Amino acid sequence: MNFAIIAAGDGERLVREGALQPKPLLPLCGQPMLGRLLDIFVQCGAACISIIVNERMADVQRFVRDWQESHPAVSLRVVVRSTPSSMHSLAALCDVMPDGPFICTTVDTVFKADDFARYVTEFQTGGFLFGVTPFVDDEKPLWVVADADCRITAFCDEGSAPYVSAGIYGMDRATIAPILRKCLDSGRSRMRNFQRALLDEGIAIRAHVFNKVMDIDHLSDLKKAEAWLG
Repeated sequence: MNFAIIAAGDGERLVREGALQPKPLLPLCGQPMLGRLLDIFVQCGAACISIIVNERMADVQRFVRDWQESHPAVSLRVVVRSTPSSMHSLAALCDVMPDGPFICTTVDTVFKADDFARYVTEFQTGGFLFGVTPFVDDEKPLWVVADADCRITAFCDEGSAPYVSAGIYGMDRATIAPILRKCLDSGRSRMRNFQRALLDEGIAIRAHVFNKVMDIDHLSDLKKAEAWLG
């Protein structure tokens, strides 16, 4: 299995709240968020993990190098770059990741390992599979509309759909690369607009429901996540 992690953001809100470490290294259940995510990917059979980290976060770059040295069986492909949006980060990852199916998340996407393992199993049956959740704790959620067969039909900034995006994307590199390029060439940005572009291009995307997925946008979210994860 191939995986990808977007960890190129500045984490500005957390810095303003007094965070003493870069967002990817904030402790969650006794280990850095990035380390927890990498470990879950390994447990799910990761052969290659592609990751983009902010060029201004030397501590994160060092952590990634140390992790790579301690996990020689995993191919780690690292991009060090600050990007204007998550769509740009995904495009940079596409330049280095192997061809074939892969699962991508942002570094602050928090889920239970068992829930994620079930998602990986379903993704391996083929096709695009995006995580969705009925749990809403986001200032600007992306609402997801799906039909009775769990096929996604729309992504909406506003609305009353039963689910929001969980920030977990199962895709195929060769399929998305030209769509990403088309989006960037036309001046589009943000992951949500890329998701809309996939639908516009006729890509079939199934929804996998997670009961709960959290994002770490504030320091208080760490305590909430730890209480939930146990």
